Amino acid sequence: MCGGEALFEDLDFPSDESSLFSDCSTPISRLQGDITWRRPQEICQSPALFPDNINQAHAKQGLLGDCWFLCASSFLLKNKHLLNKVFPPDQPQWGDSRYRGSFQFCFWQQGLWTKVVIDDRLPCINSTLCFSRCHSPTAFWVALLEKAYAKLYGSYERLWAGQVSEALVDLTGGLAEHWSLGEFGLEEENPEQDRRRRLDLNLVYPVKDECALSCSTHSSPRGASEVVQYHALTVIEWLDVRKVSGSEVRLLRIRNPWGRCCWGGTWVGSGAGWSSVDLNCASDLQARVAEGEFWLDEAEFMSQFDDVTVGYPINEEGHLKSIYTGDLLTHSHQLAGRWIKGHSAGGNRNSSCYGTNPKFWLKVCEKGEVLVSLLQHRKWRNMEKYAQTPLEDSKNTKHQHYQAIALHMWKVEKKRFNLSRMLNKPPCASTHCHTYEREVVLHRQLEPGYYLLIPSTYQPGAEARFLVRVFSSSSTSLSIQKSPAPSLPLTTDGEWETIYFQGSWLEGTTAGGSRNFLSHWQNPCFPFTVCNDPDITSGLNVKITLQQCRPETDLHPIGFHIYKDFRISGPEQYCIKQFSYQKGYLHRHYLGMRIL
Repeated sequence: MCGGEALFEDLDFPSDESSLFSDCSTPISRLQGDITWRRPQEICQSPALFPDNINQAHAKQGLLGDCWFLCASSFLLKNKHLLNKVFPPDQPQWGDSRYRGSFQFCFWQQGLWTKVVIDDRLPCINSTLCFSRCHSPTAFWVALLEKAYAKLYGSYERLWAGQVSEALVDLTGGLAEHWSLGEFGLEEENPEQDRRRRLDLNLVYPVKDECALSCSTHSSPRGASEVVQYHALTVIEWLDVRKVSGSEVRLLRIRNPWGRCCWGGTWVGSGAGWSSVDLNCASDLQARVAEGEFWLDEAEFMSQFDDVTVGYPINEEGHLKSIYTGDLLTHSHQLAGRWIKGHSAGGNRNSSCYGTNPKFWLKVCEKGEVLVSLLQHRKWRNMEKYAQTPLEDSKNTKHQHYQAIALHMWKVEKKRFNLSRMLNKPPCASTHCHTYEREVVLHRQLEPGYYLLIPSTYQPGAEARFLVRVFSSSSTSLSIQKSPAPSLPLTTDGEWETIYFQGSWLEGTTAGGSRNFLSHWQNPCFPFTVCNDPDITSGLNVKITLQQCRPETDLHPIGFHIYKDFRISGPEQYCIKQFSYQKGYLHRHYLGMRIL
């Protein structure tokens, strides 16, 4: 109790096993029945959100396999403006008279910042946090952030295994790119334009102190005594150090979210590498190492880890900084789209339906650096509140949440062009071959002009929602290329009910013209009703045609609008208002309506 009021209890994410587990498919399912929920003031005497020593604020992984999320969250500690976006400041905490047991977080989801409110009851075993926590036992921002993210995903168990890049985007609203430290195959669709996605650390040197950098393993590294498969670690800093011999060596300081050093090698502890650099320099670098951190050189880094994730820096105004040039990308746009089976899910470039995929116009006003990202919505089972689309049944459980996606771009001279002819030409730029990633990113220096963007899935007919984002150093615009509306779905159930209305446009009375004229409302109006009983109208189709009674050589431009009458409750009431574009025309017409 606080001030006579009961503390907040989140009924949407209750303190029971429904918030812990989704399908009990991970090792934490063995904890069933052992977990209790406690508030921070029940765990320690003087809880706080953040410790006085910032080094003690870093995350320490518990029994949950969410190292990918913890690596991304560490980026917030070096960027207060980003931390304040995710965890709004000045929230009442323990000891404050305003404290009511709740905290608010914000996560970026498909183009919007989504608010998530939780209570501060945290999963424990024997009065100790069993999942992630701060190095300081009295600081709780990490445990609360993890709980809010688990609520967003649907359960703690859904945080088991993931991509650092996804968490970085969710926590910043920015971009993250993924590089391999090993060899990458040739571009399947265009071998001549192969660009191996193999990281050269010099590439990100201009922003090395501002970007988020994380490394991960796919198998147990030879230099690690404990690291297992699929583990992510954070690169805290890297610098070039002059050796006694006069040459330079590049050293990287790595933090293991487990909170303990698990590495052996030339630069760990009193390793042989330190004897090759100045004694004072060696002492200074070794003094920087906190609990769970270690140094290694670039050669070890490139050989021991499998891939690297780089998160783009974001300044206080919210602008991304390019990891390629260090320039600010001050212009940004985003548009949502969807692949719909039978209409806009055309598949890859080898498919005859490729041209039906959604299309976007990118107008580049002046030469500049442009980043285009294609981000698809993740699909979940049993995620009612935050789910975007239902997860289709699939035998491919490895890629059950995502489609294989890619983005291609063509430069065109003008907006009117022959699509088939253009698609036979190679694109001017594209992402790597279709990949099962949530987001793919295309980077280019572009000349002024119009560019056609086509996002696609590898499999024709594969459905998903997506978001196209553009970040650029110069002025750009993004728009959707209009496509014909999808035809009505074919159905064999039921019968069409056909209704005909006859009318005429009479000069001075009912020939009101188009909506550009104030007299538009004088046009004939025909009401019709659609039953709103879902048991009767599920899958209802309505087809309306308007035909004028004039010789084909003397036809007028005509059309109609449908308006819903919100004044009438019960059955859905609509009104069809047809018109000729010129007011004052005198001729007859009839309108036919078929309802299934």
